[in-house]
Amino acid sequence: MYTVMTTADLKKYFKDHLVPRSLYNLKGGYHKGRICMEKVKEGWEVYFSEKKDKVGIIHCLTESEACRVMVEEVNKVMQAIYGLKFV
Repeated sequence: MYTVMTTADLKKYFKDHLVPRSLYNLKGGYHKGRICMEKVKEGWEVYFSEKKDKVGIIHCLTESEACRVMVEEVNKVMQAIYGLKFV
């Protein structure tokens, strides 16, 4: 279902699927109310940013795995908020 994906591919994927930029950040850090993806020493992290906290951190070994997790997590939010689901 998923192919090998980079952060650049993911950015295009979200743009093509009309995902609002206010839902995600691909550079990490703290962005209130966004799902974030960040390169860390041990690989990659995907998490929800709430104020100065990283909530629900998912550790990934590869960039492609982190991208797949981002798609899944953003898909959940899109479905909950907008009733839309993309593949």
